[in-house]
Amino acid sequence: MLRIDLNSDLGESYGSYTIGCDEEVLKYISSANIACGWHGGDPVVIEKTVKLAKKNGVAIGAHPSYPDLMGFGRRKMVLQADELKAYTKYQIGAFWSFAKSSALEIAHVKAHGAMYNDAAADYNIARTIAEAIFEIDPNIALMALANSQMIAAANDVGLRVISEVFADRAYEDDGSLVSRAAPNSVIHDENICIQRILQMLKEGTVHAASGKLIKVKPDSICVHGDNPSALLFVQRITETLKLEGVEITPSK
Repeated sequence: MLRIDLNSDLGESYGSYTIGCDEEVLKYISSANIACGWHGGDPVVIEKTVKLAKKNGVAIGAHPSYPDLMGFGRRKMVLQADELKAYTKYQIGAFWSFAKSSALEIAHVKAHGAMYNDAAADYNIARTIAEAIFEIDPNIALMALANSQMIAAANDVGLRVISEVFADRAYEDDGSLVSRAAPNSVIHDENICIQRILQMLKEGTVHAASGKLIKVKPDSICVHGDNPSALLFVQRITETLKLEGVEITPSK
């Protein structure tokens, strides 16, 4: 039987600002990447999201970012390695307190936004993040873009790695994600997204924006929870995978 982890970036509301429909999305996914306060999320939101994940039997992961609340963590930053490592540890540590108080383990860490994209392309950034995780707990996995520098860094450091693919993001020929600043970087047609998921699962390939066929290893599929159609989208994905005989379960 085919198995896949279905993950979503959640807990990104902040104060009076509500982003996404976390409570409903959590009913359909198997892993949640929960914001740690630096691009979204606040202590109340983090605790609520962790508790909701536990209620739904969903594995939890820390979702750290650059310190960029105003830009939602999507703006590039130039950091020294010791800064990046400390920032990563700080956010995981804060998140750990909420996991601990709910008697949950942190299953994985997934960088957010610009930090994720930078680590995918730059081995040194990826290695720094991987080392930060390893120094806290070598049993925590790194969720990383398939075929990226993060995969190599995690393997070198000795972390378990979860190879992530995206149903609703366009790919460059080298396997990186098309910048959100570019036209058509996000795919909104649900039928196309579902076809891409099945192709990635069954064939291990996906078409880049240019049409080139690239290979991917899909351990986990990301479904973004911060757009208006997220709930309907994740419902359709779940229904389709079940009809195809695919088990939705956290990556082991």
